[in-house]
Amino acid sequence: MAQDQNQYTESIESALDELREPLLAHGGNVELVSVDAANGVVSVRLHGACVGCPLSELTLKEGIGEALKEKFEWIKEVKAVN
Repeated sequence: MAQDQNQYTESIESALDELREPLLAHGGNVELVSVDAANGVVSVRLHGACVGCPLSELTLKEGIGEALKEKFEWIKEVKAVN
């Protein structure tokens, strides 16, 4: 299972790399914190200008979350952690 977990993590990191450009352009970033493939939950942490931004929730749910769910059918939820 650890090998599968590593594959999930690597795949999500790669997908996040594609999503980072607009965040970085606005002084923000996103970090993958954990992947719970069994429950379909991905936890991320927003950094930089994203922290405290009034649009960060929209960025998380509609931007990052929807993009990851579209790419990985097993993901049910993408949530932010501190």
